[in-house]
Amino acid sequence: MNNKGNTDFISEIKGLKKEKNAIILAHYYQTGDIQDIADFVGDSLGLSQKAASNNADIIVFAGVKFMAETAKILSPEKKVLLPDMNAGCSLADSCRAEDFKKFLRENPGRTVITYVNTTAEIKALSDIICTSSNAVHIVNSLPPEEKIIFAPDRNLGNHVINQTGRDIILWNGTCHVHEEFSLEALLKLKQENKDAKVIVHPECELPVRMTADFIGSTTALLRYTEKDDAETYIVATEPGIIHQMIKKNPGKKFFPVPPIDSTCGCSECNFMKLITMEKIYHCLKNEKPEINVNKKIMEEARKPIIRMMEISQKLGL
Repeated sequence: MNNKGNTDFISEIKGLKKEKNAIILAHYYQTGDIQDIADFVGDSLGLSQKAASNNADIIVFAGVKFMAETAKILSPEKKVLLPDMNAGCSLADSCRAEDFKKFLRENPGRTVITYVNTTAEIKALSDIICTSSNAVHIVNSLPPEEKIIFAPDRNLGNHVINQTGRDIILWNGTCHVHEEFSLEALLKLKQENKDAKVIVHPECELPVRMTADFIGSTTALLRYTEKDDAETYIVATEPGIIHQMIKKNPGKKFFPVPPIDSTCGCSECNFMKLITMEKIYHCLKNEKPEINVNKKIMEEARKPIIRMMEISQKLGL
């Protein structure tokens, strides 16, 4: 067992980043120490934008596999590393390419919008990619009569339908974190903190979304806590974001909503938490595991991602 502490790893990582012209991109759901060592911390949209625009030779992705794949698709000339190849995604796993192809054949003539939480193969079958921060805007940017398929998250898709009223067929996928929040525990927290605002990610189930004072992407939730004047917040998303909320709002209180199975503690993403400081160190030192995507799939997957980024840029998102 390696007996180095995190402080030693941080020092080594900083040296390796400089030596190899590498950057670390980290998602908000990573642990606080990893967020603090990263060159950029963000949600899926922000990470996609940063992956497409940087001067590094190596990108170390402190996130999950679909995010690292997206970075490789957008920067094919760069070496993209993922510290643990087991860092997958329950939502991406819920939508397999062979099943999705069948679904598309059964529902022809519709514009295919898929959430960024998908494999490269699913992106290659799509017309436009979206994130939780721009999904409603992406749908509203299309002609009113356009018929749509939305995949894979049924809860985010349901939220988009509620916000837009559009003709959308949903794929039946969910995120293991966001579908397991305890409504009973949330209401108990609200009863104990009567002045608290409830802020909810749109991947959550409808009963949880119905309690919300604000529904938004991870970045939108963070920004809301900065602009809003409440002192206490009940947070229904992966609790990693609370690290940033506390940094931005040191005088405020944040309570994560626990899962239905309270013996599990907080509703953490099991996959995100596979990434550790030690794994980042070894990954950067050895330049592996490396993300590689089939060239043809990469070319096809890039088109809907670029379309998303062009729409987002046009709308000022």
